[in-house]
Amino acid sequence: MRSFIKNLMKNKLTYILLITILFTVKSNAQLFPTLGGQRAGISTLQFLKIGIGGRATAMGDAFIAVADDASALYWNPAGLAFAKQNEVMFSHNSWFAGISQEFVGGFYKLTQNDVVGISLTSLYMDDMKVTDEFNPFGTGQYFSYGDVAVTLSYSRKMTEQFSVGASIRYVEETLDRLKMRGVLIDIGTMYWTGLGSTRFAVAITNFGNELAPDGEVTLWGGRTNNEWQAFSPPTMFRIGFAFEPLHTARNRITTSVQLNHPNDNSENISIGAEYSYAKIIALRGGYKINADEQSFTAGAGVKLPLGIGNVSVDYAFASFTRLGSTHRFSIIVGLY
Repeated sequence: MRSFIKNLMKNKLTYILLITILFTVKSNAQLFPTLGGQRAGISTLQFLKIGIGGRATAMGDAFIAVADDASALYWNPAGLAFAKQNEVMFSHNSWFAGISQEFVGGFYKLTQNDVVGISLTSLYMDDMKVTDEFNPFGTGQYFSYGDVAVTLSYSRKMTEQFSVGASIRYVEETLDRLKMRGVLIDIGTMYWTGLGSTRFAVAITNFGNELAPDGEVTLWGGRTNNEWQAFSPPTMFRIGFAFEPLHTARNRITTSVQLNHPNDNSENISIGAEYSYAKIIALRGGYKINADEQSFTAGAGVKLPLGIGNVSVDYAFASFTRLGSTHRFSIIVGLY
Protein backbone atom coordinates (compact mmCIF):
# COMPACT_ATOMS: atom_id res chain seq x y z
CA MET A 1 0.00 0.00 0.00
CA ARG A 2 2.81 2.40 0.85
CA SER A 3 4.43 1.70 -2.53
CA PHE A 4 1.12 2.30 -4.30
CA ILE A 5 0.60 5.68 -2.57
CA LYS A 6 4.16 6.69 -3.42
CA ASN A 7 3.59 5.91 -7.10
CA LEU A 8 0.25 7.68 -7.00
CA MET A 9 1.80 10.89 -5.68
CA LYS A 10 4.67 10.67 -8.17
CA ASN A 11 2.23 10.51 -11.06
CA LYS A 12 -0.47 12.86 -9.75
CA LEU A 13 0.01 15.30 -12.61
CA THR A 14 -0.52 12.58 -15.18
CA TYR A 15 -3.60 11.41 -13.31
CA ILE A 16 -5.03 14.91 -13.46
CA LEU A 17 -4.35 15.09 -17.21
CA LEU A 18 -5.92 11.70 -17.91
CA ILE A 19 -8.99 12.34 -15.75
CA THR A 20 -9.48 15.74 -17.41
CA ILE A 21 -9.46 14.17 -20.87
CA LEU A 22 -11.88 11.41 -19.88
CA PHE A 23 -14.21 13.85 -18.07
CA THR A 24 -14.29 16.16 -21.07
CA VAL A 25 -15.17 13.32 -23.42
CA LYS A 26 -17.83 11.96 -21.08
CA SER A 27 -19.44 15.28 -20.25
CA ASN A 28 -19.35 16.75 -23.73
CA ALA A 29 -20.48 14.35 -26.41
CA GLN A 30 -19.79 17.00 -29.03
CA LEU A 31 -16.03 17.13 -28.45
CA PHE A 32 -15.73 14.93 -31.53
CA PRO A 33 -19.21 15.13 -33.08
CA THR A 34 -19.41 14.01 -36.70
CA LEU A 35 -16.56 16.20 -37.87
CA GLY A 36 -14.91 14.29 -40.66
CA GLY A 37 -17.66 11.69 -40.89
CA GLN A 38 -18.47 12.96 -44.36
CA ARG A 39 -15.00 11.80 -45.44
CA ALA A 40 -15.87 8.13 -44.98
CA GLY A 41 -15.09 6.02 -48.02
CA ILE A 42 -12.63 8.38 -49.71
CA SER A 43 -9.46 6.30 -49.19
CA THR A 44 -8.28 2.98 -50.55
CA LEU A 45 -6.15 0.13 -49.12
CA GLN A 46 -8.42 -0.24 -46.10
CA PHE A 47 -6.56 -3.34 -44.94
CA LEU A 48 -3.76 -1.08 -43.70
CA LYS A 49 -6.11 0.22 -40.98
CA ILE A 50 -6.56 -3.22 -39.40
CA GLY A 51 -4.30 -3.37 -36.35
CA ILE A 52 -1.98 -6.25 -35.57
CA GLY A 53 -1.05 -8.05 -32.37
CA GLY A 54 -3.11 -9.45 -29.52
CA ARG A 55 -1.69 -7.03 -26.95
CA ALA A 56 -2.40 -3.85 -28.92
CA THR A 57 -5.90 -4.89 -29.97
CA ALA A 58 -6.86 -5.92 -26.44
CA MET A 59 -5.89 -2.41 -25.25
CA GLY A 60 -8.25 -0.81 -27.75
CA ASP A 61 -5.44 0.07 -30.18
CA ALA A 62 -4.26 2.74 -27.72
CA PHE A 63 -0.74 1.56 -28.31
CA ILE A 64 1.63 4.01 -30.03
CA ALA A 65 2.96 5.24 -26.66
CA VAL A 66 3.21 1.66 -25.34
CA ALA A 67 4.73 -0.21 -28.29
CA ASP A 68 8.28 -1.25 -27.45
CA ASP A 69 8.25 -4.72 -28.99
CA ALA A 70 7.98 -6.16 -32.50
CA SER A 71 4.43 -4.84 -32.89
CA ALA A 72 5.98 -1.36 -33.09
CA LEU A 73 6.80 -2.26 -36.70
CA TYR A 74 3.13 -1.54 -37.37
CA TRP A 75 2.12 0.93 -34.64
CA ASN A 76 5.08 3.26 -34.18
CA PRO A 77 8.60 2.54 -35.50
CA ALA A 78 10.09 4.90 -32.89
CA GLY A 79 9.21 2.36 -30.19
CA LEU A 80 11.71 -0.16 -31.58
CA ALA A 81 14.60 1.88 -30.15
CA PHE A 82 13.42 1.14 -26.60
CA ALA A 83 13.18 -2.64 -27.09
CA LYS A 84 15.44 -4.64 -24.81
CA GLN A 85 16.18 -7.52 -27.21
CA ASN A 86 15.79 -8.64 -30.80
CA GLU A 87 12.35 -10.05 -31.57
CA VAL A 88 10.31 -11.91 -34.17
CA MET A 89 6.52 -11.69 -34.25
CA PHE A 90 3.73 -13.73 -35.83
CA SER A 91 0.10 -12.56 -35.76
CA HIS A 92 -3.15 -14.03 -37.07
CA ASN A 93 -6.48 -12.20 -37.26
CA SER A 94 -9.81 -13.88 -38.01
CA TRP A 95 -11.63 -10.96 -39.60
CA PHE A 96 -15.20 -10.75 -40.88
CA ALA A 97 -16.82 -12.70 -43.74
CA GLY A 98 -14.12 -15.35 -43.94
CA ILE A 99 -11.31 -12.80 -44.32
CA SER A 100 -7.97 -13.51 -42.65
CA GLN A 101 -5.02 -11.27 -41.88
CA GLU A 102 -1.47 -12.48 -41.31
CA PHE A 103 1.54 -10.55 -40.06
CA VAL A 104 5.14 -11.59 -39.64
CA GLY A 105 7.97 -9.26 -38.70
CA GLY A 106 11.17 -8.88 -36.81
CA PHE A 107 13.85 -6.39 -35.90
CA TYR A 108 17.55 -6.40 -35.08
CA LYS A 109 19.45 -4.00 -32.82
CA LEU A 110 22.48 -2.85 -34.80
CA THR A 111 23.75 -0.88 -31.80
CA GLN A 112 22.30 0.26 -28.49
CA ASN A 113 20.73 3.18 -30.35
CA ASP A 114 19.99 1.88 -33.86
CA VAL A 115 17.40 -0.70 -34.87
CA VAL A 116 16.31 -2.04 -38.26
CA GLY A 117 13.24 -4.16 -38.95
CA ILE A 118 11.19 -5.79 -41.68
CA SER A 119 7.59 -6.99 -41.77
CA LEU A 120 5.04 -8.56 -44.10
CA THR A 121 1.27 -8.12 -43.87
CA SER A 122 -1.27 -9.98 -45.99
CA LEU A 123 -5.05 -10.03 -46.22
CA TYR A 124 -6.79 -12.80 -48.13
CA MET A 125 -9.99 -14.77 -48.59
CA ASP A 126 -11.34 -17.68 -50.61
CA ASP A 127 -11.99 -17.15 -54.32
CA MET A 128 -15.42 -15.69 -55.10
CA LYS A 129 -17.90 -16.49 -57.85
CA VAL A 130 -18.14 -14.27 -60.92
CA THR A 131 -21.72 -13.06 -61.41
CA ASP A 132 -23.42 -10.90 -64.04
CA GLU A 133 -26.90 -9.68 -64.97
CA PHE A 134 -27.96 -13.07 -66.33
CA ASN A 135 -26.07 -15.29 -63.87
CA PRO A 136 -26.74 -13.94 -60.38
CA PHE A 137 -25.63 -17.24 -58.83
CA GLY A 138 -22.38 -17.46 -60.77
CA THR A 139 -21.05 -18.00 -64.25
CA GLY A 140 -18.87 -20.93 -63.26
CA GLN A 141 -15.81 -18.70 -63.06
CA TYR A 142 -14.07 -17.40 -59.94
CA PHE A 143 -11.96 -14.37 -59.09
CA SER A 144 -9.52 -13.66 -56.27
CA TYR A 145 -8.84 -10.71 -53.98
CA GLY A 146 -5.84 -10.07 -51.77
CA ASP A 147 -3.59 -7.42 -50.22
CA VAL A 148 0.13 -7.47 -49.43
CA ALA A 149 2.38 -4.95 -47.69
CA VAL A 150 6.15 -5.22 -47.18
CA THR A 151 7.69 -2.73 -44.76
CA LEU A 152 11.25 -1.74 -43.92
CA SER A 153 11.73 0.17 -40.67
CA TYR A 154 14.52 2.08 -38.95
CA SER A 155 14.55 3.53 -35.45
CA ARG A 156 17.15 5.55 -33.58
CA LYS A 157 17.38 6.59 -29.96
CA MET A 158 18.46 10.22 -30.08
CA THR A 159 18.77 10.52 -26.30
CA GLU A 160 18.00 8.21 -23.38
CA GLN A 161 14.45 9.57 -23.41
CA PHE A 162 13.68 10.40 -27.05
CA SER A 163 13.57 8.29 -30.20
CA VAL A 164 12.47 8.67 -33.81
CA GLY A 165 11.54 6.06 -36.37
CA ALA A 166 10.51 5.76 -39.99
CA SER A 167 9.19 3.03 -42.28
CA ILE A 168 8.84 2.69 -46.03
CA ARG A 169 6.10 0.36 -47.20
CA TYR A 170 5.39 -1.26 -50.56
CA VAL A 171 1.71 -2.14 -50.95
CA GLU A 172 -0.09 -4.18 -53.58
CA GLU A 173 -3.79 -4.90 -53.92
CA THR A 174 -5.13 -7.49 -56.37
CA LEU A 175 -8.75 -7.68 -57.50
CA ASP A 176 -9.13 -10.22 -60.28
CA ARG A 177 -7.30 -8.66 -63.26
CA LEU A 178 -6.69 -5.32 -61.55
CA LYS A 179 -3.63 -4.47 -59.48
CA MET A 180 -2.91 -1.36 -57.45
CA ARG A 181 0.65 -0.67 -56.29
CA GLY A 182 2.24 2.10 -54.29
CA VAL A 183 4.85 3.20 -51.76
CA LEU A 184 3.89 4.73 -48.42
CA ILE A 185 5.81 5.97 -45.39
CA ASP A 186 5.37 6.02 -41.60
CA ILE A 187 7.03 8.49 -39.23
CA GLY A 188 6.94 8.27 -35.45
CA THR A 189 8.42 9.69 -32.26
CA MET A 190 8.42 8.59 -28.63
CA TYR A 191 9.41 10.67 -25.63
CA TRP A 192 9.80 9.64 -21.98
CA THR A 193 9.17 12.79 -19.97
CA GLY A 194 11.18 11.80 -16.90
CA LEU A 195 8.11 12.27 -14.69
CA GLY A 196 7.68 8.72 -13.41
CA SER A 197 6.99 6.42 -16.35
CA THR A 198 5.00 8.94 -18.34
CA ARG A 199 5.66 9.10 -22.06
CA PHE A 200 3.90 10.35 -25.14
CA ALA A 201 4.20 9.50 -28.79
CA VAL A 202 3.20 10.88 -32.17
CA ALA A 203 2.86 8.76 -35.32
CA ILE A 204 1.80 9.40 -38.90
CA THR A 205 1.16 6.23 -40.88
CA ASN A 206 0.39 5.36 -44.51
CA PHE A 207 1.34 8.73 -45.95
CA GLY A 208 1.73 8.87 -49.71
CA ASN A 209 0.35 9.81 -53.11
CA GLU A 210 -3.05 8.88 -54.49
CA LEU A 211 -3.26 5.40 -56.00
CA ALA A 212 -5.24 3.98 -58.91
CA PRO A 213 -5.52 0.39 -60.23
CA ASP A 214 -3.80 -0.87 -63.37
CA GLY A 215 -5.45 -3.32 -65.74
CA GLU A 216 -8.34 -3.78 -68.12
CA VAL A 217 -11.73 -5.40 -67.65
CA THR A 218 -14.34 -6.44 -70.20
CA LEU A 219 -17.84 -5.10 -69.57
CA TRP A 220 -21.18 -6.32 -70.81
CA GLY A 221 -21.50 -6.01 -74.56
CA GLY A 222 -17.77 -6.42 -75.21
CA ARG A 223 -16.85 -2.94 -74.02
CA THR A 224 -13.57 -2.53 -72.13
CA ASN A 225 -12.38 -0.14 -69.47
CA ASN A 226 -8.79 0.59 -68.39
CA GLU A 227 -9.17 4.02 -66.79
CA TRP A 228 -9.73 4.15 -63.05
CA GLN A 229 -10.17 6.83 -60.43
CA ALA A 230 -7.33 7.45 -57.98
CA PHE A 231 -7.86 7.52 -54.21
CA SER A 232 -5.76 8.57 -51.23
CA PRO A 233 -4.17 5.97 -48.95
CA PRO A 234 -5.65 5.66 -45.42
CA THR A 235 -3.35 8.17 -43.71
CA MET A 236 -3.66 8.22 -39.92
CA PHE A 237 -2.34 10.78 -37.43
CA ARG A 238 -2.14 9.61 -33.81
CA ILE A 239 -1.10 11.17 -30.50
CA GLY A 240 -0.74 8.85 -27.52
CA PHE A 241 0.02 9.14 -23.82
CA ALA A 242 0.85 6.30 -21.42
CA PHE A 243 2.12 5.70 -17.88
CA GLU A 244 2.14 3.14 -15.06
CA PRO A 245 0.11 4.27 -12.01
CA LEU A 246 1.33 1.11 -10.24
CA HIS A 247 4.71 -0.52 -10.82
CA THR A 248 6.21 -2.84 -8.22
CA ALA A 249 8.37 -5.94 -8.42
CA ARG A 250 5.34 -8.15 -9.08
CA ASN A 251 2.44 -5.90 -10.08
CA ARG A 252 2.25 -3.42 -12.90
CA ILE A 253 -0.64 -1.46 -14.38
CA THR A 254 -0.16 0.32 -17.70
CA THR A 255 -2.73 2.86 -18.88
CA SER A 256 -2.90 4.56 -22.25
CA VAL A 257 -5.06 7.13 -24.01
CA GLN A 258 -4.77 8.01 -27.69
CA LEU A 259 -6.31 10.51 -30.11
CA ASN A 260 -6.76 9.16 -33.65
CA HIS A 261 -7.28 11.42 -36.66
CA PRO A 262 -7.92 9.43 -39.88
CA ASN A 263 -8.13 11.16 -43.24
CA ASP A 264 -11.30 9.23 -44.12
CA ASN A 265 -13.48 9.42 -41.01
CA SER A 266 -14.21 11.24 -37.76
CA GLU A 267 -11.66 11.67 -35.00
CA ASN A 268 -11.91 9.17 -32.18
CA ILE A 269 -10.27 8.30 -28.87
CA SER A 270 -8.87 4.95 -27.76
CA ILE A 271 -8.42 4.02 -24.09
CA GLY A 272 -6.55 0.94 -22.91
CA ALA A 273 -5.20 -0.67 -19.75
CA GLU A 274 -3.03 -3.68 -18.92
CA TYR A 275 -2.42 -5.46 -15.64
CA SER A 276 0.72 -7.61 -15.47
CA TYR A 277 1.62 -10.02 -12.67
CA ALA A 278 5.26 -11.01 -12.20
CA LYS A 279 5.89 -10.13 -15.88
CA ILE A 280 4.29 -13.48 -16.76
CA ILE A 281 0.50 -13.09 -16.91
CA ALA A 282 -1.30 -10.06 -18.35
CA LEU A 283 -4.95 -9.04 -18.49
CA ARG A 284 -6.03 -6.23 -20.82
CA GLY A 285 -9.01 -4.16 -21.80
CA GLY A 286 -9.85 -1.21 -24.02
CA TYR A 287 -12.59 0.99 -25.36
CA LYS A 288 -13.03 3.29 -28.37
CA ILE A 289 -15.00 6.51 -28.23
CA ASN A 290 -16.71 7.88 -31.37
CA ALA A 291 -15.37 5.05 -33.54
CA ASP A 292 -17.79 3.57 -36.10
CA GLU A 293 -18.85 0.03 -35.23
CA GLN A 294 -16.06 -0.53 -32.75
CA SER A 295 -16.54 -0.55 -28.98
CA PHE A 296 -14.84 -2.62 -26.26
CA THR A 297 -11.91 -5.01 -26.48
CA ALA A 298 -10.39 -7.49 -24.05
CA GLY A 299 -7.62 -10.03 -23.96
CA ALA A 300 -4.89 -11.80 -22.07
CA GLY A 301 -1.30 -12.89 -22.52
CA VAL A 302 1.41 -15.03 -21.04
CA LYS A 303 5.18 -14.58 -21.23
CA LEU A 304 7.49 -17.52 -20.61
CA PRO A 305 11.29 -17.77 -20.63
CA LEU A 306 12.69 -20.41 -22.97
CA GLY A 307 16.22 -21.43 -23.88
CA ILE A 308 16.56 -19.01 -26.80
CA GLY A 309 14.73 -16.14 -25.11
CA ASN A 310 11.28 -15.05 -23.98
CA VAL A 311 8.10 -16.16 -25.74
CA SER A 312 4.91 -14.09 -25.41
CA VAL A 313 1.53 -15.46 -26.49
CA ASP A 314 -1.34 -12.97 -26.66
CA TYR A 315 -5.04 -13.15 -27.49
CA ALA A 316 -7.54 -10.34 -28.13
CA PHE A 317 -11.29 -10.17 -28.57
CA ALA A 318 -12.82 -7.12 -30.29
CA SER A 319 -16.54 -6.37 -30.34
CA PHE A 320 -18.25 -4.56 -33.21
CA THR A 321 -21.76 -3.12 -33.10
CA ARG A 322 -23.28 -4.83 -36.14
CA LEU A 323 -20.51 -6.87 -37.70
CA GLY A 324 -19.96 -9.18 -34.75
CA SER A 325 -16.59 -9.90 -33.20
CA THR A 326 -13.02 -10.70 -34.21
CA HIS A 327 -10.22 -12.74 -32.66
CA ARG A 328 -6.47 -12.10 -32.85
CA PHE A 329 -3.62 -14.33 -31.81
CA SER A 330 0.03 -13.33 -31.77
CA ILE A 331 3.38 -14.80 -30.71
CA ILE A 332 6.49 -12.75 -30.02
CA VAL A 333 9.83 -14.51 -29.63
CA GLY A 334 12.51 -12.43 -27.96
CA LEU A 335 16.04 -13.56 -28.76
CA TYR A 336 18.83 -13.10 -26.23
